[in-house]
Amino acid sequence: MVAEKTKKLTTKANYTYAVGRRKTANARVRIYKSKSVPGMDGVQLTVNGKPAEQYFPGETAKAAYRKPFILTETLTKMSASVVVAGSGKTGQLDAVIHGIARALALLDRDAFRATLKTAGLLTRDPRTRQRRMIGTGGKARRAKQSPKR
Repeated sequence: MVAEKTKKLTTKANYTYAVGRRKTANARVRIYKSKSVPGMDGVQLTVNGKPAEQYFPGETAKAAYRKPFILTETLTKMSASVVVAGSGKTGQLDAVIHGIARALALLDRDAFRATLKTAGLLTRDPRTRQRRMIGTGGKARRAKQSPKR
């Protein structure tokens, strides 16, 4: 059984790799030049081993992670496999979008980069959680309660 696992791990498919980030979320993206992700028949985008529709439910999320493919007109031509960790669902979704856009830009710089850049998908959003300050009573912006006498 161990030999089977190592055999599966050594088989490599042709893909383009990129990393997307947002808040504390990191998304490792692999873009394949096939219509479905290898090993997942008919699935165009997987996130942590699940179809993206399951991992990010809802129409707004679906429109968001498909946007890089739609802008570059590669929706039916390519597929992606994503491993994302950290932050919450919204941060992870933004990291996935950033990673897909970066991978597509690496794949065909002349054709895709300008389109993705003007849409703002290649720029990493630098906003993160504000750190906790000393003397604020446990939160970043909270002030300590002053005595009333």
